Amino acid sequence: MNNFEFYNPVKIIFGKDQLKKLPLQIPSGQKIMMIYGGGSIKKNGIYTQVLSALRDYQVIEFGGIEPNPHYETAMKAVEIIKKENVGFLLAVGGGSVIDATKFIAAATLYNAGDPWDILAKNTVVKASLPIGTVLTLPATGSEMNMGSVITRKSTNEKFSFLTPFSFPKFSILMPEAAASLPQRQVANGIVDAYVHVIEQYLTYPSNAPLQDRFAESILLTLIEEGPKVYLNSADYNAMVNLMWCATMALNGTISCGVSGDWSVHMIGHELTAFYEIDHARTLAIVLPGIWKALRNEKKEKLLQYANRVWNIVDGSDDEKIDKAIQKTVDFFESLEIPTKLSSYNLDTNAVNRIVDRFEERKWKAIGDRQLITLEVVRKALEFQL
Repeated sequence: MNNFEFYNPVKIIFGKDQLKKLPLQIPSGQKIMMIYGGGSIKKNGIYTQVLSALRDYQVIEFGGIEPNPHYETAMKAVEIIKKENVGFLLAVGGGSVIDATKFIAAATLYNAGDPWDILAKNTVVKASLPIGTVLTLPATGSEMNMGSVITRKSTNEKFSFLTPFSFPKFSILMPEAAASLPQRQVANGIVDAYVHVIEQYLTYPSNAPLQDRFAESILLTLIEEGPKVYLNSADYNAMVNLMWCATMALNGTISCGVSGDWSVHMIGHELTAFYEIDHARTLAIVLPGIWKALRNEKKEKLLQYANRVWNIVDGSDDEKIDKAIQKTVDFFESLEIPTKLSSYNLDTNAVNRIVDRFEERKWKAIGDRQLITLEVVRKALEFQL
């Protein structure tokens, strides 16, 4: 097991009827900006409940955060916050809203130049406004981590940043608020959480059996509970498990002492930036291709995954790996998430465009053990044409 430090200060408030605890989490006298997306919280009643809970606070609203939050939109919120002297940010919605709020909080106090540098140049964030979240959609795990992903629409670029200042002070997780989610969003959430686990688990053996078992338990629960929620998002008993899986998938627990990969995400981000494909759907495209391209380099963990997650015990090593990849593809496609570029009318031109962008950035190798060279990126995407 590798050396590690673990820190996660986020207070989780989980379950039904928890919004009544919201005022207890925010210091009195704070001017709050409530940040949300396209308006689904007004349809499911959460909007009214949040405003009622915050009736003793001055609240400024900022809606319209996109599913892949835009830098341009976030900077509009920054202007308002500075003008109105807002002291606390509350994200109400899913991972995109929370990601946007994290960036808004950091950009507001950033005084070292262009806030885009936080993303494009990984400049250090030294301060951030405090944030809290009300989670209504299980997917990204952003409610309990320090990461954020932002898209700059004007340049078709998508980058992430990490800083301890972005940990929410608290997150209220509301499975009942997800009862009206459309199937597409549920499916995206399942796949997003699944691949988050894979990126930390399926690298190489690190003598970390506890972390492996944690990761496998999340994958198995997603396989068991995900389809139930996909068929009926109002199935509360299944939704609570999906929401907690998505949170646990990316709160740092399963990454302790092991190496992560994240190449699937980095390649997938380019598919979203160029072609506006849903984030989770890009992951479902790229993951099988990476495994096919690196089946030998990732052989030990692929065989472990085949055995422990899919109970594949018969056949040669190559046959077991093939079956595990196909089982994963079948799982994604059972949620009506395509795993081929051709399903999005993309061809070799898209492959070339993505490889060219990595080359322009001089990213010679990324991912687990820097295995993901430009040639591997090309090969992985060509497998998925």
